[in-house]
Amino acid sequence: MAITCGTVVANLYYNQPLLVVIAESFQAHSHATGWIPMLTQIGYAVGLFLLVPLGDLMERRRLILMMLVLTSVALGAAAVSLNLAWLLVASLAIGITSVSAQLIIPLAAQLAKPEQRGRIVGTVMSGVLIGILLARTVSGFVGASLGWRAMYWLASGLMIVLAAVLSRMLPKSQPSLRVSYPQLVGSLFKLIQQQPILREASLAGAMSFGAFSTFWSTLVFFLAQPPYHYGSEVTGLFGLVGVVGAAAAPVAGKIADKRNPKITVALGLSITTLSFLILWVFGYHILGLIVGVILLDLGAQSTHISNQARIFSLPLEFHSRLNALYMTFSFMGGALGSFLGAYAWSRWQWHGVCAIALLMLGVAFVTFIKRRRQQLGV
Repeated sequence: MAITCGTVVANLYYNQPLLVVIAESFQAHSHATGWIPMLTQIGYAVGLFLLVPLGDLMERRRLILMMLVLTSVALGAAAVSLNLAWLLVASLAIGITSVSAQLIIPLAAQLAKPEQRGRIVGTVMSGVLIGILLARTVSGFVGASLGWRAMYWLASGLMIVLAAVLSRMLPKSQPSLRVSYPQLVGSLFKLIQQQPILREASLAGAMSFGAFSTFWSTLVFFLAQPPYHYGSEVTGLFGLVGVVGAAAAPVAGKIADKRNPKITVALGLSITTLSFLILWVFGYHILGLIVGVILLDLGAQSTHISNQARIFSLPLEFHSRLNALYMTFSFMGGALGSFLGAYAWSRWQWHGVCAIALLMLGVAFVTFIKRRRQQLGV
């Protein structure tokens, strides 16, 4: 399950180190190719909102296998793209169908014994994190060696292999709800209205992930220019650099368990803000870039883990839908960050990218502080 989660989530990030190569292949502008990661993330948000709740209505193994096959088809469509418009549509489809991980995680929790549930879910979630971090590294090297289309073909084949393996290994499950699909979707809107903690955590998560995506969707363009002149393989290696920051992020989860998770949300946003200040001022020096990437991953993961701790403090019967909503808003923020990052790069280069990211983080802080003042009656 952990391997599947990591491999499926990686589909969302393969494109980032390949954007320069894709732009050269289709003779497109960097702003145009910036739509690729944006549409992938929009698709994922749509899939989270419309498809993941089906896990409560349908037999999960069948739904997971169906999504893996559809993801394989979408990746194959991307590999044979004749033009940029074709690739953009395929990228949207890749995002929509790559929701298997969010179906597997609740299944893992359901199958685990109560005393082992935290450890089992943590193991599966580690696959998600490793997939995110290593996707850029693998994609960078494959793209440099075999071309960008080869990465999509490889990913497509992996989805079929995983579907074949899981069809034999995953047990069947029974749906937990007996309501109509429209009723299920309608309940999501009610939760947004009724849960202020969900709204606050979702906005903070969306802006944090948006800033994160602003950086990663433009890094390949930044490194291709002076003083670096690096290719996609070096861009991908920065995914490994991020492991250092992400590996330290679970400490934030432990702090959130012991104290108010709002504290670690504020800490995560502060660390992310510091990372972009360092990237803005010292990003043209390799050491400054490395330190900035480490802090960026640490801050973004700390914010994410703490936000999830906040929403999972709400009633247990809402958890699947709360997580679907939170992740939907996060990836909508990521899509916005990818779009704004590509636009800022085309207009103002690296200074514009860092400024946009800091602006998004500023929105998160304003909402966070406003909510705090309301709770204090100020």
